[in-house]
Amino acid sequence: MKQAGFFDVEERLEAFSWTVDFEAFRPDLEKALAYSDGSKGGRPPFDPVLMFKILLIQTLNNLSDEQTEYLINDRLSFMRFLGLGLSDRVPDAKTVWLFRERLIEAGAV
Repeated sequence: MKQAGFFDVEERLEAFSWTVDFEAFRPDLEKALAYSDGSKGGRPPFDPVLMFKILLIQTLNNLSDEQTEYLINDRLSFMRFLGLGLSDRVPDAKTVWLFRERLIEAGAV
């Protein structure tokens, strides 16, 4: 089995974008995460669908949390898949880890 090339990864993400309705996962993600109403202040959480898509990128490419953070900032194909612009805030490695841990604790993954 040969290693996936750059364009293979980009095409795979494009295929996911066209075939998967990621918004269908939103109700289950929000239920599992049980975000607060924001009345206590603090920075608002990243969109759960965005974070779910980041976990998908991470799994498909066998990336660590740190590699994921770096490559989202580095690859336009990742940014396009996630719906991020060049000036948008990207979740850091710790945020990705915490999101995955919350899903695990909730039994969602």
